Amino acid sequence: MKVQLFIPCYIDQLYPDTGFNTIKILEKAGCEVIYNPNQTCCGQPAYNSGYWDESRNLANKFLNDFKTDIPIVSPSGSCSSFVIHHYPELFKEFPIQLQSVQKIGKQLYELSDFLINVLKIDNLGASFNHTVTFHDSCSALREYGIKDEPRKLLANVKGLKLIEMEESETCCGFGGTFSVKHSAISTAMTDKKVINAIATGAEYIISTEASCLMNINSYCQKQNLPIKGIHLADVLAAF
Repeated sequence: MKVQLFIPCYIDQLYPDTGFNTIKILEKAGCEVIYNPNQTCCGQPAYNSGYWDESRNLANKFLNDFKTDIPIVSPSGSCSSFVIHHYPELFKEFPIQLQSVQKIGKQLYELSDFLINVLKIDNLGASFNHTVTFHDSCSALREYGIKDEPRKLLANVKGLKLIEMEESETCCGFGGTFSVKHSAISTAMTDKKVINAIATGAEYIISTEASCLMNINSYCQKQNLPIKGIHLADVLAAF
């Protein structure tokens, strides 16, 4: 199966290895991966900050960078859900683009959703000899709608022991510009998230979202804590 790869800004700029690992996983699953190097931001940061015209410009570029008849896979539920659920609002007065949005929305998948529900694959032969816990990203859980999919994949990783933390569905405190505008509240939320993770005895906090992991890892490094965040794709590619 041919698939298009959509790499979000955070991964492109800060965690490129996660992008390469996504390719590694998809190829292991039997996919032919197509990557358009002209792709850029989907427009979510501008949209969330109230700059809808600027966001629409980036969204328009997204529509031109991806084909509407080939599945698009991304290692981010947040960015995927933004395209699926908010592009229709951005283009509600632009009927031509809206048609493309509706087609692309049916072809766009977060990585674990695509593996479990489309390819019907739950075991990639990965090995990760560590105790881990899982952080459910707000957007991935509540907007895109994944919860069981990452856990089904992790259940088949050799040597991995998953221990659920308390309040795994609670926000990590990032929230894009929220962490900048309300830094004290954000830090308190991150602190609680990390305390709950450490209480499980886990060495790693796994998530599907690079932005959450950036926030969590920054806090852990600053506090010199014995735990770190890692993307689901980086674990699944350890084979």
